[in-house]
Amino acid sequence: MKSFRRHSATVNAGSMADIAFLLLIFFLVTTTISADKGILRKLPPICETGPCAENIPERNLLRIALNENQEIMIEDNIVKIEEIENIVRAFADNNGTAKCDYCEGEQSTESSDHPKEAVISLSHAALTKYELFIKVQDEITKAYYDLRNRYAMQKFKKSPDKLTKDELEVVKKAYPFVVSEVMVKRSN
Repeated sequence: MKSFRRHSATVNAGSMADIAFLLLIFFLVTTTISADKGILRKLPPICETGPCAENIPERNLLRIALNENQEIMIEDNIVKIEEIENIVRAFADNNGTAKCDYCEGEQSTESSDHPKEAVISLSHAALTKYELFIKVQDEITKAYYDLRNRYAMQKFKKSPDKLTKDELEVVKKAYPFVVSEVMVKRSN
């Protein structure tokens, strides 16, 4: 009788590394990487000539400050988040010099001269919560969106999302969104 010797079955693993490498490349090529989301803000243009820092008259500057106690102060008065939109809209649309033919403001001597001269100064303490900062920015943005929407309806009889690129530029120039953001350092 012959004895049969069994050899253990082996798998040729030489091509396994090639297959794994090809699968890795396939997944890297076909996978989409989500883009980071953030706040869409257009930075001011680079100042190339003359003095870059203008002196802004106090009445054309609306100061909004967020402190470490998560309080919102506008011109040293504590306000609620719900009040910001109306305050910013009234400030930007004030028409203090009565030279704005599309403004509907009260023409207060305490507020901005013209929407093109209105500047919002948003400052925050180092311990201000990120969520509060974003909520305040959203309220400021809503105020300007409302003003631009009203102007687009008056001038072009269209909402801003239906405007051409040139018409949208006209609307943005009528109510420019000028916000200065500063972090206030704590004094020791």
